[in-house]
Amino acid sequence: MSLINTGYLEPEELRELQKLPSEERYQKGPVAVIECVQEIPCNPCEAACRFGAIRIGDPITNLPQCSHEKCTGCGVCVSKCPGLAIFVVNKAYSETTATVSFPYEYMPVPEQDMAVTAVNRKGEPVCEAKVVKVLNPAAFDHTPVVTVEIPKEYADDVRSIRRLQEAD
Repeated sequence: MSLINTGYLEPEELRELQKLPSEERYQKGPVAVIECVQEIPCNPCEAACRFGAIRIGDPITNLPQCSHEKCTGCGVCVSKCPGLAIFVVNKAYSETTATVSFPYEYMPVPEQDMAVTAVNRKGEPVCEAKVVKVLNPAAFDHTPVVTVEIPKEYADDVRSIRRLQEAD
């Protein structure tokens, strides 16, 4: 498994370990994409989902599974995952663009309308992006959720942005 050796998942490995949304589901709007592959005792995502879309069950070390048809794409689970392993992808955002929402635990936090560089699971640049939303309510426990607009063809690859530099 690449995760053990490199610290990130290859897309093929992710597909083997997690049930990902179908292209038909993606066309209905935002949906959670769970990239958790650690079989550890953890269930904040299940507890956070008021729609019952995320299930871990018994034992608590099961990998979380998302019922994509129940998922509304609200994103509450994104900030609750201590492993930073949940994203919300909206491939129906526009004809040519998609959005990806992800946890962002760096300073400074990007601001709406900011131009940024989107990166993949390895931290490699993928494309230019525009920040369309930043949520950071107290309930998120200091884990802002950033949403970026990107060209639709990169929606399965973009998982964060290049860290911003502190102003001098």
